[in-house]
Amino acid sequence: MIRLLAILLLVMGLTSCGNVNVGRYADQQPQLDLERFFSKPVKAWGIYQKRSGEVIKRFEVDISSRREGDRLILDERFLYSDGSRQRRVWTLTPTGPGLWSGRADDVIGEALGEVAGNALRWRYRLNLQVDDSTYEVTFDDWMYLMDEDTLINRSSMSKAGIELGQVTLFFRRQAGDMP
Repeated sequence: MIRLLAILLLVMGLTSCGNVNVGRYADQQPQLDLERFFSKPVKAWGIYQKRSGEVIKRFEVDISSRREGDRLILDERFLYSDGSRQRRVWTLTPTGPGLWSGRADDVIGEALGEVAGNALRWRYRLNLQVDDSTYEVTFDDWMYLMDEDTLINRSSMSKAGIELGQVTLFFRRQAGDMP
């Protein structure tokens, strides 16, 4: 009986994580406008932490953007602390008021995003390359606009419902407009 209760509590705890609705931030200021935020070059700094909290990777990202019709293209160029590099190009498409879809080469299917107030929640599956192996993982990203030039992102990375670690990023808009 005690074992059953412990399992139920564990399942309840795991399923309650991530049940926050982005709509709860609708009144928060400043309002996040993805197109406006990425209308300038953006620099980001981040870390990847294991579930234990140990930082195992640091990185910087240079992000440029352009418009193609109603789509927003984000070109992300990563430089990791071990000297390795990566590039990811996102194609973001508005799908309704406060709703976005996103695609990138390593994203499985479509990323789904919802904006309300100063917050954006992205959910997607990603083919994560680690050394010579590729793992299918799920990301739950929460982004918060702090001021017109600063965005904070906290992501939970999981596989089969088990959290593997977190990614934390700080985005800062740079001087100058995008072409």
